[in-house]
Amino acid sequence: MNVETLIIGAGAAGMMCAAHAGPDVLIVDHAKAPGEKIRISGGGRCNFTNLHTSPQNFISQNKHFCKSALGRYTQWDFIDLVDQYGIAWHEKTLGQLFCDTTAKDIIAMLRAEMDKAGAQLWLQTDVGEISHDGTAFTVALTREGRTRSVKTRNLVVACGGKSIPKMGATGLGYQIAAQFGLPVITPRPGLVPLTFSDEKFKPLAGVAAPARVCAGNANFDEAILFTHRGLSGPAVLQASSYWHEGETISVNLIPTGTLLSDLQGQRQSDGRKALTTVLSQHLPARLVEHLKDELPLAGNIADQSDAKLTALCKSLSDWTLTPAGSEGYRTAEVTLGGVDTGALSSKTMEAKHLTGLYVIGECVDVTGWLGGYNFQWAWSSGWAAGRAIAGS
Repeated sequence: MNVETLIIGAGAAGMMCAAHAGPDVLIVDHAKAPGEKIRISGGGRCNFTNLHTSPQNFISQNKHFCKSALGRYTQWDFIDLVDQYGIAWHEKTLGQLFCDTTAKDIIAMLRAEMDKAGAQLWLQTDVGEISHDGTAFTVALTREGRTRSVKTRNLVVACGGKSIPKMGATGLGYQIAAQFGLPVITPRPGLVPLTFSDEKFKPLAGVAAPARVCAGNANFDEAILFTHRGLSGPAVLQASSYWHEGETISVNLIPTGTLLSDLQGQRQSDGRKALTTVLSQHLPARLVEHLKDELPLAGNIADQSDAKLTALCKSLSDWTLTPAGSEGYRTAEVTLGGVDTGALSSKTMEAKHLTGLYVIGECVDVTGWLGGYNFQWAWSSGWAAGRAIAGS
């Protein structure tokens, strides 16, 4: 069997590529349905892009690589597509866009775009041996108990990273890249909860609070969530992508910076109240109770000097913690690292040294922040490869 283009992976990037790659496209996936990560994302409503998408929202060893694709197929282009299909959406915090009803609307839209382009979709299909004879690729595909060889001029690797193995993630894309000499930046889990070996936060499981979390050279102001294993919540997930094993993180529990003046005012108005009682008006009570073991919180608020209150606020604004690790690929929303961008064209996503081999989406060493950025990279990189293959 011969096809012009074979796409491995019917996720966000693969389906977007299939919709734009011209005639005679076959897209394959081992799952029972396409777009499974789309289906479960955003609590089932798919955070499909972000209004504020720009290259600064992405992590890569080459921070400039993503500019071409993101600049030529923007968040506004995808929003226009969503609007064309009459899919209702709304904005949540920080520019995040979600479907009003269900993520399945986005999958149906992509399926419709693929159908218009005439792309074939094979599900529950396993990829076997891949070879290249200098002109074309030959790929062994097993479907419904039958293995057949498919010859193709263009091979698109769109099978994602290692995150969420229960969704079928295998790291196949990295194996294909390595086979054809594309270097791979060591993958690791990203946007993932952090764990602590002493279960120090187990009594706080379920408590949430606004905070600023710093890791590496980045900091994020959003909510944190204490879990029975450690820390989660948007601020922690964001920071996790900049954290490396053995490093510390800093948690600022008073990101607005007004606590000192607030406590000084309450020292006058509520002097007889216990410091812990007053502090619990600004932080979750269970968290204050937990901090009694680490901070001097005894006595009434009237007994606290300016120096003591200043020291307390300094401690609350720079709570230094050393995670033992992360929850790993099991719960990671994305995979950091991937195919080295130095081996790819930023305009077409094609391998520089092997004509016809393309790598897109999460397989590439381009990882977005939490909030719809990774989907936008999927749309943009899939579009860029598809348009290049179609010659337009």
